Amino acid sequence: MRNSPQDVHNKTLGKIGEKRAVKYLKRAGYRILAANYRTPFGEADVVAKDGETVVFCEVKTRTGDLFGTPADAVGQKKRQTYVKIAGYYLMRAGEDLPVRFDVLEVTEQGINHIIGAFEG
Repeated sequence: MRNSPQDVHNKTLGKIGEKRAVKYLKRAGYRILAANYRTPFGEADVVAKDGETVVFCEVKTRTGDLFGTPADAVGQKKRQTYVKIAGYYLMRAGEDLPVRFDVLEVTEQGINHIIGAFEG
């Protein structure tokens, strides 16, 4: 099955947004632990460390707000997936550290970092 031109555009846009988000987080003093961290439950765009807190970041990239803000696209199912990913990550790492879930909205205007966007 072939990807449509729109699918290819969205994937490319997403990858560009994720790279911008990683640069932003590094400049903000975060230590990047993983990008595109895959688990049996799904994938986290970025796993980073902010002090002693492990931060799981969902990156949403948009070129406009026709379909709402990027963060609006992070629904209940995605949030539940991130909670499972976090549990899996901590179990595999053998660590019991505080966890936080952030959303990074990447647009042409810049990056809006929503710290603690949802609870686990």
